[in-house]
Amino acid sequence: MTEYGRGPGSEPWHPEDPSYGDGGWGGQQAHAGQQSPYGGQPQQYPQQPQEQQHYGDRGQAQQGGYDQQQYQYYDQQGRQQYTGQTQPPQQYQQGGWDATGTHGQVPYAADPGDPYGQQPVAYGAEQPDFYGTPDAYPPPQPPGRRRPEPEPETDWDPGPDQGEHAFFSGDDDDDDDYDDDPQGRRGRGDRRGKNAKGGKGAKKRRSGCACLVVVLVFGGGLGGVGYIGFQYFQNRFGPAPDYEGSGNGESVTVEIPKGAGGYDIGQKLKAAGVVESVDAFVSAQGANPNGKSIQDGIYTLQKHMSAASAVELMLSPKSRNNLVLAEGLRNSAVYAQIDKRLEVKKGTTEGVAKKQYKTLGLPAWALNHPNLKDPLEGFLYPSSYAVAKGQKPEAVLKSMVARATQKYDELGVEKKAKDLDLNGPWQLLTVASLVQAEGRSHEDFTQMAEVVYNRLKPGNPETFGALEFDSTYNYVKNQSKLDLSIAEVRRYDNPYNTYHVKGLPPGPIDNPGEEAIQGALNPTNDGWYYFISMDGKTTRFTKTYADHEKLVEEWTKSRHKS
Repeated sequence: MTEYGRGPGSEPWHPEDPSYGDGGWGGQQAHAGQQSPYGGQPQQYPQQPQEQQHYGDRGQAQQGGYDQQQYQYYDQQGRQQYTGQTQPPQQYQQGGWDATGTHGQVPYAADPGDPYGQQPVAYGAEQPDFYGTPDAYPPPQPPGRRRPEPEPETDWDPGPDQGEHAFFSGDDDDDDDYDDDPQGRRGRGDRRGKNAKGGKGAKKRRSGCACLVVVLVFGGGLGGVGYIGFQYFQNRFGPAPDYEGSGNGESVTVEIPKGAGGYDIGQKLKAAGVVESVDAFVSAQGANPNGKSIQDGIYTLQKHMSAASAVELMLSPKSRNNLVLAEGLRNSAVYAQIDKRLEVKKGTTEGVAKKQYKTLGLPAWALNHPNLKDPLEGFLYPSSYAVAKGQKPEAVLKSMVARATQKYDELGVEKKAKDLDLNGPWQLLTVASLVQAEGRSHEDFTQMAEVVYNRLKPGNPETFGALEFDSTYNYVKNQSKLDLSIAEVRRYDNPYNTYHVKGLPPGPIDNPGEEAIQGALNPTNDGWYYFISMDGKTTRFTKTYADHEKLVEEWTKSRHKS
């Protein structure tokens, strides 16, 4: 059969209807004797008297429970037209009628007052599936269970203890009489309650002290902000603090480390009381054309100097108190200068060097070489050192050895020694010391280095592996003579005497500078074997012994003339 009536929508709700929902899911009670989808026999429901409601006539009472099938037909207005257990006449089965053949269940007519209803539908019939649609849930509440709409809020007075504080309410102090006003204001005063002591409503007064405190707080805050802003402006844009004049006459010694920049120097001077601020010194150093040339070392200055005068004095040799070591000095000369600067007994520094040389920072390749006159020779690097009274000799020696080690690493003596057919960086340093002792200029150093390398070759046709340098003999004798008797020199048996022993001496014979080391690393390749210094300033080189003898005769004649 076909059902006509209500379309999709919510079913009317009537909480007093005991039959609502009896049909279960899918109308499992559609036929007497039909198997329940939940198992077991169909349940029998006793008949109960039904109260006629606006839902429509429920028809006759069901007979015999649910075992008898009844046919009930309704017109489109919900009025019952036919009820019975046999098929109705044909006119009830066609068009415009709503029939139900379930177990006595009757449909409900549409309720005009139901805002959720649309069209009548047979009670117990299969309902449309709203899953996944906006009508899925929650179902609309029936009118009997709807909550009433909240009433709109009226003007609400939170009271003096819940709303705006009296201080900001704009009331005057005369509001003390507020509670006594017999007119409309009395009602509000009643809500304030009564004071436990006075019996009347509590009166709140705005204290003059509170106002004063607020004013002071705001005033102090503004003052603090202004002060901080002023300080920020002064620090950011104002001139840096600075002393005036060239000092107060009190001398002070300041040591500037190597590599120190303007701010580092300024911090040292400020800590010693020389300048008033670091920024003032940096500014003065930048304003001076030679300010960037300030070197490391020990400076004797005065306290409370202006930054500009401090820069000027540091650029003057008068303030320098450094020990400056020249290129080519032997260790014996360096030790004597250190003793003098430290104001210690002569020979003190040399004794420390001989006893403690292994603890002064020598690299591993500079240790354990036999027959050395001085293990530190070649490692007191020519430079400027801060040496002053009160320092320890070992501290000064450590700084010199560290400077030499750093420079040798920078120049790559350890890596390049093998490329020159030398037995390690120790021999390269020894060659550089020979070049430093015999040469006079950078050009001399490169040519002199070639002379050394050519003579060291065992099969060379000129010297057959012998160096024959006067400088090695003078080193072991601790002298610097030019007129030497070759016969006498050859007879002197000493590992450093290259006239007596072929090859290099046991170690360096002085402390070479960077140019001499560069010459040893980059020799010429012109075939030089001989050289002679004509006037102590100019060195001439030759490739054969015959040419060398001609230069020797020329030099001898020039000396006799003078």
